[in-house]
Amino acid sequence: MNRDIETRADIDHLMREFYSRATSDDVIGYIFTDVAKLDLDHHLPIIGDFWESLLFGTGAYQQHGRNPLMVHRDLHEKSPLTAGHFARWIELFEFCVDKDFAGERADFLKMRARAIALRFQAVLEVEGVGERMIA
Repeated sequence: MNRDIETRADIDHLMREFYSRATSDDVIGYIFTDVAKLDLDHHLPIIGDFWESLLFGTGAYQQHGRNPLMVHRDLHEKSPLTAGHFARWIELFEFCVDKDFAGERADFLKMRARAIALRFQAVLEVEGVGERMIA
């Protein structure tokens, strides 16, 4: 049985696994590679700080002075995000969590990811959310 997420190294492992899959995904990969033109060497430590702050209350993400919603709003303006994009993001994210981890923190991380995705969709007024609600 898998163990729970216990350290920052666990978060970094999870993020590397997720972004490896997400950037090559047929549905959402282009958002990372063509729209955001994501530099993973730069992005992974920042996103690691985000999830570390949520899971362990470190406040590490605050040092970046970024608002994740604004980052996604900019992406949405460049190339509209759809309910299907968010559903696929959650599917991949949860697959990566479940592949290597199980426990209270892993469950919390998945719950927060779903809540964030729903919030982003509401604020960005993403079409089709009611039709393709994240299961």
